[in-house]
Amino acid sequence: MSHIILDAPVSLLRQRLIDDMNMRRFSRETQRNYLRDIGRLATFLGRSPDTATADDLRRFQIEQQEDGVPVPTMNSIVSALRFFFTHTLDRPDLARRLVRLAHPRRLPVVLSRDEVARLLNATTCLKHQAALSVAYGAGLRVAEVSTLKVADVDSERMLLRVERGKGGRYRNAMLSEDLLALLREWWKAGRQQGVMHRDGWLFPGQHAMKPISTRQLYRVVVEAAQVADIAKRVGPHTLRHSFATHLLEDGTDIRIIQVLLGHAKLNSTAFYAKVATKTVRTVTSPFDKLGLFKPRESSPNG
Repeated sequence: MSHIILDAPVSLLRQRLIDDMNMRRFSRETQRNYLRDIGRLATFLGRSPDTATADDLRRFQIEQQEDGVPVPTMNSIVSALRFFFTHTLDRPDLARRLVRLAHPRRLPVVLSRDEVARLLNATTCLKHQAALSVAYGAGLRVAEVSTLKVADVDSERMLLRVERGKGGRYRNAMLSEDLLALLREWWKAGRQQGVMHRDGWLFPGQHAMKPISTRQLYRVVVEAAQVADIAKRVGPHTLRHSFATHLLEDGTDIRIIQVLLGHAKLNSTAFYAKVATKTVRTVTSPFDKLGLFKPRESSPNG
């Protein structure tokens, strides 16, 4: 498929868009997605997307809906186009024409602690076990795990520095004693293999100069789950969901979990309360406190 904004490597418009994203420290994956989604509009128009009118945007979204494009995908395209029209073109009036659709958010799949342990033990090498352990032990997104560098491990302050989280935000993630011990074990093994360098990636890919890909991490999780006989549909983000849910069940303040996850809004973190079943079970119902009903004493014969 030909995308006008992608097919012109010397396009000033394309370069301006890339510069705007770089200035806001968007990740490479986000930039790739935005270029692709803006390219969809260009293909629909058959001309440069900066010539779009309000009616063009309306027809574009109607056609997407009629073609059965999933709501999350449509909303992702809206995010890309709103950025393009607001920041690159300085046309916020057009950005306001784009409609974001409401859709019910599915409850995330969460593993029990036993399932997490089985999954981590089912990995085939120390690098994979360490990478998935970071995803669970620090609650990192898969792209954040992929782009960690050796220098991001701060053993003095017991922190992991996440340089470019979602939206280009910087934050500190937690680093536990056991996770640090595992990372040190991987550091020694990686040095012996000649793939680890002090200024390099914490989890190198097939080529030491590049980080492990998010796709490979996804495959690692799926294969480990199969070996561990876990029937749930899991991916790297399942470990992040499990991290948040287990902290909530252990009584950790939800605002602290929000900071650890790097959520901009508390309602994103509060969603985990819906799957924290242990938390629900530990709450005493106000009905029980009325004391209206006492358990009947069973008779010797009954």
